[in-house]
Amino acid sequence: MERQSDGSFTPIVWQNAARDISKKINALIQQHGPESVALYIGTFGYNTFPAQAFALSFMEAIKSPMVFTSVTIDQPGKAISAAMHGVWLAGGYRHTEWDGLMVVGANPMVSMLGGLGMNPAKNLHDGKKRGMKLIVIDPRKTELANKADLHLQCKPGYDAAILASIANYIIENKSYDAEFVEAETQGFATLANNVKAFTPEKVGQLTGLPPADIIKAAKLYSSFSKGDISLGTGPNMSGYGNISEYLGKCIMTLMGHWRRSGEEKKNLGVFINGFPEIAAGTGSLPATGFGKKLRIRNLEESIAGLPTGALADEILKPGKGQIKALLVLGGNPMLAWPDQIKTHEAMKALDLLVCFDPVMSKTAALSDYVISPKIHYERYSTTAANEVLGNFGNGWGYEQPYAQICDPILDTPVGSDLCEEQEFFHEMASVIGVPLKIKSMAFVDPIEAAKNITEITPGQNMLDPLEVWDAILKGSPISYREARANPDTFKGTVFDRPAVTVQEKPKDWEGYLNLGHPEMITDLGIVSEKLDGSVKLEEFPFRVISRRLKDTLNSTWHQDTELRKRVPHHPAYINPVDMANIGLENGDVVKITSERASIECVAVTAPDVLQGCLAVPHAWGGNPDEEADPYGSGGNTGKLSYNDRNFDRLTGIPIMSAIPVNLDKANQN
Repeated sequence: MERQSDGSFTPIVWQNAARDISKKINALIQQHGPESVALYIGTFGYNTFPAQAFALSFMEAIKSPMVFTSVTIDQPGKAISAAMHGVWLAGGYRHTEWDGLMVVGANPMVSMLGGLGMNPAKNLHDGKKRGMKLIVIDPRKTELANKADLHLQCKPGYDAAILASIANYIIENKSYDAEFVEAETQGFATLANNVKAFTPEKVGQLTGLPPADIIKAAKLYSSFSKGDISLGTGPNMSGYGNISEYLGKCIMTLMGHWRRSGEEKKNLGVFINGFPEIAAGTGSLPATGFGKKLRIRNLEESIAGLPTGALADEILKPGKGQIKALLVLGGNPMLAWPDQIKTHEAMKALDLLVCFDPVMSKTAALSDYVISPKIHYERYSTTAANEVLGNFGNGWGYEQPYAQICDPILDTPVGSDLCEEQEFFHEMASVIGVPLKIKSMAFVDPIEAAKNITEITPGQNMLDPLEVWDAILKGSPISYREARANPDTFKGTVFDRPAVTVQEKPKDWEGYLNLGHPEMITDLGIVSEKLDGSVKLEEFPFRVISRRLKDTLNSTWHQDTELRKRVPHHPAYINPVDMANIGLENGDVVKITSERASIECVAVTAPDVLQGCLAVPHAWGGNPDEEADPYGSGGNTGKLSYNDRNFDRLTGIPIMSAIPVNLDKANQN
């Protein structure tokens, strides 16, 4: 679709749209430079490998480094903490081996990701059956918390303090694996000195937890011989995500919960090459200081990517380097980004906004072009993306060398004009006259990925779908064509890849795991400043915490007729005591007001939510210039946040959960 001068949309053949957009991009580059063109990759773009690979190649071809993703508004602490703590190359233990698990601010029973592998309910059932213990730290008594042996129902935003207190107890009581810490780490004394302030009594006062429960959690986790800690969007979006993720890794390291030399590793990749199977730490890796510096708030590219939280400012700030064009691949900035008010202003200020989306999303409605791609049933795919997830943590991805190949099961509708995103980027590159260098996505190591490139020269015909996957998985442990030759792969199969024995680290190995990284110790010091009990909550006494719903994913599927029967409106889940105190009844419209703005949602009684909190699903609502619709799309929690206040100094992510608010009954006519 192409926007007309009166704001309406009319159909346009996708090849014509590609040529028109290419000419506009080229003109902007000639006038303002390559950095005037930016790319944002959202959840669906991130998980659609061909689209992602070709989009990244296109940006490299036009020499623009301005690539942003949803990672820096979701869980950037995972990448930052891994770099600063260092990576244990042999990895940790998988869910089939755990005798204990701690999950912080995540609910894989609903999100289906993070903490319990690719089949969370079954994996948890199996684990509990064999005696695995579960600790959950969460302001909600979630579906996962209902299964926990210990649930710390804490105030939101204090995950780092709780984890620091657990680390302190383990150290003070000498419950840690002293031999592993001595042989494989640096910075133990620094960590020990800096967590001393986090006593169970002080942290209990701060978080609303009984000190005895914090001690109980520390004792229970330190009793595990093969455990894991998994953190979700809760800690990452509520401030101090980096230090929370870092402390989780430090506690695992204190306990030596990493695979050792001589042990078997079974989950070797099929389409993705992992790290070498060596029982050794890499040492701290560069987390910042190597990439593009933004013009906004001294932010720069980190190992998690460019700070998406500052992208609206980069569009709005005039001068050299101002972003004039934005390509949105499988995302919905209007509902997903923080500071929806500023985001709306930025989207309208662009010279060119292009959305790749099969529906007219709230961002697409503001676009100059909306490119409707084929959906998953109409395209070739693999399980490679799920393998990549295995590098997010031990409870992600597959436990075995499993893979599946899916060919299209639906033809595109007769008379439709659909393309796949990679075809569109190829067409644009051809018009501009630049080559596409498709880097393999089969490597965790970017250096190895850069060695496996497939180049498409200007004027060269587009690769067919099988050739696309050959390029994307070039150098994979099992080639795409070899996998296709196995008929079982189309049903999903575990490949016969013998388990490997983890090797000892070489004698001259200089790597380690860092328990006292200066940047993280600085963040820990900032967290400790809150231990004096001087935090004031009178002005905004409630906290909005983000949550998932079973029937929707972020901003998608809200309008599905069948799903809307189960989720008829955008809910704000509120503790019944708070409901009574405010004079609310189930189904009333509630007004949620932050320092930034107000939104309206329908109140739903929820005993599982901690008093003083309201759990509101992320990525709902309409655009700021649309009339409020509490009984339909509800309010957008991103509207409650400023993007330039209380933001992380490394990743730019502002507080998007645990947002301070007031809560009132809305005046409805």
